[in-house]
Amino acid sequence: MNSLKYCVYFFIFSFMLCCTEKKDDLIVEVYETSASGNKLTQLTEFKTGDSIVNIKLLPEEKYQTITGFGGAFTESSAYLLNKLSKDNRKKIVHAYFSSEGANYSLTRTHMNSCDFSVSNYSYTPVEGDKELEHFTIKEDKDDLIPFIKEAMATSTDGFKIFGSPWTAAPWMKDNNKWVGGKLLPEYYDTWALFFSKYVDAYKAEGIDIWGFTVENEPLGNGNNWESMHYSPDEMTNFVVNHLGPKLEADGKGDLKILGYDQNREHLKEWVDSQYKNEETSKYFDGTAIHWYASTYEVFPEELQYAHEKAPNKLLIQSEACVDAQVPVWQDDKWYFEKEATDWGFTWAPEKDRHLHPKYAPVNRYARDIIGCLNNWVDGWVDWNMVLDTNGGPNWFKNWCIAPVIVDPEKDEVYITPLYYTMAHFSKFIRPGAERIGFESADKDLLITAATNPDGSIAVIVFNQDKEAKDFNLSLNENTIDLQISGQAIQTIIIPNS
Repeated sequence: MNSLKYCVYFFIFSFMLCCTEKKDDLIVEVYETSASGNKLTQLTEFKTGDSIVNIKLLPEEKYQTITGFGGAFTESSAYLLNKLSKDNRKKIVHAYFSSEGANYSLTRTHMNSCDFSVSNYSYTPVEGDKELEHFTIKEDKDDLIPFIKEAMATSTDGFKIFGSPWTAAPWMKDNNKWVGGKLLPEYYDTWALFFSKYVDAYKAEGIDIWGFTVENEPLGNGNNWESMHYSPDEMTNFVVNHLGPKLEADGKGDLKILGYDQNREHLKEWVDSQYKNEETSKYFDGTAIHWYASTYEVFPEELQYAHEKAPNKLLIQSEACVDAQVPVWQDDKWYFEKEATDWGFTWAPEKDRHLHPKYAPVNRYARDIIGCLNNWVDGWVDWNMVLDTNGGPNWFKNWCIAPVIVDPEKDEVYITPLYYTMAHFSKFIRPGAERIGFESADKDLLITAATNPDGSIAVIVFNQDKEAKDFNLSLNENTIDLQISGQAIQTIIIPNS
């Protein structure tokens, strides 16, 4: 009888133990970048405590399809690469475009000069040349084009590239200046031809253009670098009646046209104009946005509004950087500290000053990319890929920070934590991926996730707190206990089973 009792108790105890014991049966790869020194480091061991956050993936909840992640080819970056040794040039291009590196998939470049050019220039130098018979991209042949072609040769998967004009040549504008002013109506067809000629010229160099933004920062500026102003309806008119029909007539109707291309706080009025009706929507493939309206605010309401206005159109973050800041050299710690300031820290109107506090650059990048993805943005493009220790070269001395900083005089390269932050997304969330849903009890742990075309799932987790956090990740009935360091970003890859 006693032996029977013992067997019953043993069976009950074993059953309870089996039901309560956690089993790590989810197979994952984990990569982390942290203030403590990890740089896209693969982690294999995790010390977890009793306080565990539950994160549940919901792959059946599908959202936008991802276009890609990357940065911009600028004359400044290309100019600096030309000054480096062959080994360091190759190191940087490999870091950005190889499958072993960040594997960038979506890129931007400027058409004509921009602030991150060495000087002002235009592809249309001859005044009054309405048919653009003297159109030339010779200014790009020593620096920009070699940079792009080397990136193409390095990339296994290839990448998309879209162009953005800062301004038409002064002779096409009402103020006859590089800065400010508007395109004269008599040159609308000439300016549309400019886009078509640009595609042909780059095609002749072996470079395919994927699309355009109509105008970089159409709200413009009146006293800084190259700019040209449009109102929302003026841009819509140009696209609907000139640019779209011209590209279509020239057999280039598959090129993507992205409207707006400036800060998110004004997004609603621009998408209202672009997508007013079927006629205005016809030639717009999507909308481009920048992040400079705030160092911390993602503007989710504006992003949601843009998606709901045109759910089948692209929504691409086309430019972002640590602006109005000279780079901090060889000091990884600084990029995790709230010491950076942007243009608005001193210059924003009083009513907007609260949007521009000091911030940690890594935090701003990770927080913004995750916030954008979770609000229907399908592509996220950084600004300059390479700058020097002054934050240039920049003809206007508009200093900024890039993920890679170089000292061309000493032939030295500093790959900052911003590079690794970008790579957590670009390397692991591939074009064609679908963002999926999740549940998490910890609102301070920022998360996004996507299913890649190969069936693998990439989960991005960002911990802004200084203390490590334990969490349990579950997919269907499979789970694993993990830990993320303080001030760290992780990419967790769940292979396709």
